Amino acid sequence: MTEKEKMLKQMLYDANYDSDLLKERIKAKDLCYDFNKLRPSDEEGQRNILKKLFGKTKGTFCVLAPFWCDYGYNIEIGENFFANHNTVILDGGKVTFGDNVFIAPNCGFYTAGHPIDFERRNQGLEYAYPITVGNNVWIGAGVHVMPGVTIGNNVVIGGGSVVVKDIPDNSVAVGNPCKVIRAITEDDKKKCWDR
Repeated sequence: MTEKEKMLKQMLYDANYDSDLLKERIKAKDLCYDFNKLRPSDEEGQRNILKKLFGKTKGTFCVLAPFWCDYGYNIEIGENFFANHNTVILDGGKVTFGDNVFIAPNCGFYTAGHPIDFERRNQGLEYAYPITVGNNVWIGAGVHVMPGVTIGNNVVIGGGSVVVKDIPDNSVAVGNPCKVIRAITEDDKKKCWDR
């Protein structure tokens, strides 16, 4: 079994010394570099690069530079996707975003993790667990989503949160570690900014 096959099967794999994975990461980093160097007005050029980079896109999406990822082909974005400046996606595992996902600046989605014991970690071994973000999700500034997390539909994640566990549908969640603080209700349609 190749290191890439292990990576995609959520097994421990060698990301640091495997030549195939190193080449794939360099290819993705070159595309990110090209994307990040384009003028903001070159929307067509940006979209073309992201279509080459991402595993799946829909019709309407916007990613603001700078943006970085590891492989790109493990990223799938839904319709009306928006990612603000400084989004980082470490996509050794699949990262799937539903429709109408809005990501504020300085957010990270990290499928990669490392063994707790230093012996295996020092060998360059890691794992990659998928991240799934549902439809109609707003992720506030500076949020970090960790390996294996699922964020449900119609969710708001408060700025600065570190999401280490699944977040259910129709909820507002904040903190480190991120926890649900309340459900989203009909009253939210009557207010502009409420905690």
